[in-house]
Amino acid sequence: MIRRIHLEDVVQRYRVIRERADSLREAFTKMFRQSSATEVFEALKGISCEVYDGESLGVIGRNGSGKSTMLKIIAGVYRPTLGKIAVQGSVAPLIELGAGFHHDLTGRENIILNGLLLGLSRRAIQEREEKILDFAELGEFVDSPIKQYSSGMFMRLAFSIATEVDPDILLIDEVLAVGDAEFRAKCDARLDKFREQGKTIVLVTHDCEAVRRLCTRVLLLDHGRLLADGPPNSVLSKYEELVHEVVA
Repeated sequence: MIRRIHLEDVVQRYRVIRERADSLREAFTKMFRQSSATEVFEALKGISCEVYDGESLGVIGRNGSGKSTMLKIIAGVYRPTLGKIAVQGSVAPLIELGAGFHHDLTGRENIILNGLLLGLSRRAIQEREEKILDFAELGEFVDSPIKQYSSGMFMRLAFSIATEVDPDILLIDEVLAVGDAEFRAKCDARLDKFREQGKTIVLVTHDCEAVRRLCTRVLLLDHGRLLADGPPNSVLSKYEELVHEVVA
């Protein structure tokens, strides 16, 4: 079994600036003095986990728990402040709607652009183009600038590209939530096929039913800490208890 993702004591910190300079002179002045307005926010607090090929990992938690930050570290968007991260294999990230697209280019042109960004040759992308278009169901909009696309059209094209380039690891951050029921069923079927092929999937979502349906294992994060790691039903029960405690 291949270890695809390894996180060891990963910490991610951000500077939070409470004040905003109103002029260039004020901004320059603040560079040379300590400001109490600058704070440090720890989005992840010593996260450790390993993910293997064939696993479908769900990452759940309340807003601000560090889910998306963790996914962006795995994708290589962020470098952790502390700790170790190792990723083995090709990665296709669906971590932000419209990311990696040029809004003035057409759907067809963005297939080439995204494929190149994901490491494919132009020839390899062109060989996959018709399959991508068939799955995305863009119809007459395929040769229109994607700035004219709806959120659902963006998502269909992005998911089609990411899954057709045949990555070892697929990262998904909530983007499936914008699709209609029929297309989500197509996505589920493709994700099932991915699992059968031994691919690794990491899904960040608030959709508990999607976690039950798609995931073989779940992480529960809260305030940057890992609270639970285990089978979907067990971890989802802890998540629901956590949410009910906050509401109460």
